[in-house]
Amino acid sequence: MNLAQKLEILADAAKYDASCASSGAKRRDSSNGKGVGSAGGAGICHSYSPDGRCISLLKILLTNVCIYDCQYCINRRSSDVARARFTAEEAIRLTLDFYKRNYIEGLFLSSGIVRNADFTMEQVVRVARELRETHDFRGYIHLKTIPEASQELIEEAGKYADRISINIELPSEKGLRELAPEKNLRRTQEAMGGIRQRIEGSKEEKKHYAKHHRATPRIYASGQSTQMIVGADASDDSSILKRSDHLYRGYRLRRVYYSAFSPIPASSSVLPAKAPPLVREHRLYQADWLMRFYGFNVGELTPSEGALKGNLDLDLDPKLSWALRNREQFPININRASREELLRIPGIGVRSVDRILKVRRWSAVRLEDLTRLRISLRKCLPFIETIDHNPVRLNLDGDRLKERFLPKPEQLEFDFSASRSSALTGEV
Repeated sequence: MNLAQKLEILADAAKYDASCASSGAKRRDSSNGKGVGSAGGAGICHSYSPDGRCISLLKILLTNVCIYDCQYCINRRSSDVARARFTAEEAIRLTLDFYKRNYIEGLFLSSGIVRNADFTMEQVVRVARELRETHDFRGYIHLKTIPEASQELIEEAGKYADRISINIELPSEKGLRELAPEKNLRRTQEAMGGIRQRIEGSKEEKKHYAKHHRATPRIYASGQSTQMIVGADASDDSSILKRSDHLYRGYRLRRVYYSAFSPIPASSSVLPAKAPPLVREHRLYQADWLMRFYGFNVGELTPSEGALKGNLDLDLDPKLSWALRNREQFPININRASREELLRIPGIGVRSVDRILKVRRWSAVRLEDLTRLRISLRKCLPFIETIDHNPVRLNLDGDRLKERFLPKPEQLEFDFSASRSSALTGEV
C-alpha cells in the first residue's frame, strides 16, 4: 500500500473526531528564516477558533487498527473495514510536505490502539517530538492521548503539543460498560486530572523562569479538550451537560465537543437504528456556550418535568426556550438591569451586553441604539423595556409568543454540519 492509499484510509477514519479546534495556540513565526512554517499563516480538515477564524489541519490516524471493540466506532476490532498504518517517519513527512505547500497550519494526530496503550502512545509522541526537535516544526500540534497510557507518556506529549485531548466518549459509566467495555470513565478522569495538575504546575514554572529571564518551557499551551458522542446511548441532554459542567469545573477543560452518533456498517444491535437529529448536537453546543459564558446552569436549560424533561427544545435555542418558560422574569429594563440580567435576554450576546453597558454610561438606550449595535429586535423586543418601548403593548401570551419564534419548515432544512462552528462564534 502506497502513501496516498494510506492517507485516503486514515484521513477518512479520523473524520469522526470533532475535537480538533486550535483555539488558544501560541503563534510562532518562521519569517526570520528559522524553523519551518507558522501557526498563524494562511493555509485537509477545517476547524474554527472562537473568533471565527478558519484554520486547516492535517487530521489523520497513525493507524485504524485497534484492539478495542467499542460498538459505536467504525474502527473497532470486529469491524470489517480496510486497515492501514503510517510509520512515524511517514506521518512526519506528510506533515512537513503539506505544511511547506501551505495546505495546512498544523497536525491533528490520533490513533487506534495497537499492541497496548503505552506502545501506541510512544509512537504518537515520537511523531510530535521529531517534528519539534529534529525539524524545528513551529506549526500547531494537537495530540489525541490514550487514558490507559502511563502518565509519564501523557506528560511527555505535553512538551510538544499545543493541545491534548482525551475522549470521554459517553457521559456515563453505564453507557461505557454497555458499548465500550475496555474503557473506564474513572481512568479517563484520572488522566485528565493529571494533565490539569501539570498545567497548573507549569504556571508556577512560568513565573520562576520569567523571574530569571529565561525562556518558558511550553507545556499544554492550549490546554485539554474532550469529545462526547450524542445519541449512541440512552443519556438525555441533562446527563450530557452535567458531565460537561463537571469536566469544566473539575478539570479545567478548554472545550467539550459534541458529536452526533452516526450509524456504522454492520453495527451492533445495542446501537440505535438511526442517528439522532443533528439539530440536537447544535443545541448542545449552544447550551454549553450558555453555561460557560452566560451564567446558566444545567437545571435551568433542561426542564426537570413536562414534555421536555431532561432535554433541550429542538425547535428553539436554549436561551429563548428558557425565557419563554420564565416569562415572569421579563421584561428586563435595558437601562437599569445588571450585566447578569442583560445576558439572559434572548438575542443579546456577550459582546452586545458589553456595548450596551458602555453606551448607557452616557445616555439612555433606545431601540434605535440597539439597531445600531446590530442587535436583532425581532428576537429581543418581547423581553426588553426601554424608554421608547414597553413589551406589554405586544399583548402576547406564552403560547402565542412561542409560535412567533418557531422556525418555518424551510428553516429546518439548513445544513447542520456546520453546527460545531456556528454555535462558537455567534451571539445567543
